[in-house]
Amino acid sequence: MNVTIETLPELRVAAVRHVGPYHDIGEAFQRLDAIAALRSDAGVTIPMQAPLPAGLSETRIAAGRYARTTYVGHYAGLPEVWARLWRDWLPASGQRPAARPSFEIYRNTPMDTRPEDLRTDLYLPLG
Repeated sequence: MNVTIETLPELRVAAVRHVGPYHDIGEAFQRLDAIAALRSDAGVTIPMQAPLPAGLSETRIAAGRYARTTYVGHYAGLPEVWARLWRDWLPASGQRPAARPSFEIYRNTPMDTRPEDLRTDLYLPLG
């Protein structure tokens, strides 16, 4: 697992709230696409001063240090990558997790990319 540590600025995110099992988040992706006319993401970063698109809620991803790894493959493999990041990399790294949410950034979309070529960056907050 290739992991880098990055310091990120605060990110402003316009999102559709999803409550329920994670495997049903596709419904949130569809609602976001219909509201914002953007590609299918549960949330998208927007400039700090931009107006929030109607129907979306605003959230912020705190600035700070994050461990990042990139996964290439079908989204079904993401839980195992998260598990390896927490179970294997974090204890061996000497780093400590921070009390901030982790997040994913989808670098391409299944609308025009084969499942085995999907690229997802996983971000784990560090203290």
